[in-house]
Amino acid sequence: MKITAFTKYHVGAGAKMAEFAGYNMPIEFTGINDEHAAVREGVGVFDVSHMGEIWVKGPKALAFLQYVTSNDVSTLYDGKVQYSCFPNGEGGIVDDLLVYRIDAETYLLVVNAANTAKDWDFLCSHAPKFGLTPGKELYNASDEIAQLAVQGPAAMELVQELCPERDVKSMEYYTFCKTTVAGIPNAILSITGYTGAGGCEIYVANEDAERLWTALWKAGERYGLKNIGLGARDTLRLEMGFCLYGNDLDDTTSPIEAGLGWITKFSDTKGDFIDNARLAGQKAEGVCRKLVGFEMVERGIPRHGYEVVAPGSGEPIGTVTSGTQSPSLKKGIGLAYVKPEFAKAGTEIAVLIRGKQIKAQVVRPPFYKA
Repeated sequence: MKITAFTKYHVGAGAKMAEFAGYNMPIEFTGINDEHAAVREGVGVFDVSHMGEIWVKGPKALAFLQYVTSNDVSTLYDGKVQYSCFPNGEGGIVDDLLVYRIDAETYLLVVNAANTAKDWDFLCSHAPKFGLTPGKELYNASDEIAQLAVQGPAAMELVQELCPERDVKSMEYYTFCKTTVAGIPNAILSITGYTGAGGCEIYVANEDAERLWTALWKAGERYGLKNIGLGARDTLRLEMGFCLYGNDLDDTTSPIEAGLGWITKFSDTKGDFIDNARLAGQKAEGVCRKLVGFEMVERGIPRHGYEVVAPGSGEPIGTVTSGTQSPSLKKGIGLAYVKPEFAKAGTEIAVLIRGKQIKAQVVRPPFYKA
């Protein structure tokens, strides 16, 4: 089992540790609800060093990325981040990811930890068509990079104290810069995250991790900075309706079914890409299931894999992919794939919980609105 450059700090803080994506990761420190509230109301830090980072470089980098991703990479400019996915050629999704444009011939792909090896193999399988060589123009730097997510309404005020060279508080959502952070030159600071609470993600080399950690906690003392584990990361992302690969997305779900048509572009600037024709057909003709958000009307906590049925008749209409008791809303919320006729906001549905129909209603995420 792998460790991150910050693992010793988590163990020292008494975190509940468990294996996740091949890493020994902190699941919780003081409790999921407490950590969740800390991010919604103040500031917390997540170790997300388990995420994968893959560089794509050279004059054919753009053409390659246009082919292997669903979004239009040509719309990016230096310092811009884009959410996208890798179509798998069979109507499903290899992974969802972030694409960072460093310059016209240099891109950084940030992929899900559990999928890094699969993503690497997928990219390597298509690289020869564009003259990219794995280990050269295509480079897997995942084991060399440490990453922290600093999230919450006080996050950027705190992080600004570590960034003397640049006004990072005024940076726009889904942009990034290379700057000095905690005395570390050329760190990547990205106004992204998985919580909907504001903040940033910071990438440094493993050898600089201790310096970043020490400086962040020194500055964070007066902000009430707290450690946050993967448990609260999941409840925070679900309150925003953000998809999680392995739950809401996988090799059998298409981006059109998942409501990700907005990152699936069909245009002259985009050109041909994997599954182009298939996904265009789905967009034009419709799909047989759609991913929706729902809130429990009656008391009950939905969980991954629970069956969704039509109220009364009990006709099976779908499956819960993510579900929890929302710490902010104090009610059950979830995501589910359902038949299209049940996908409209306001539609009544039911979730089978211990054999009973528990009433719920389709809603449009985010569930939590600050």
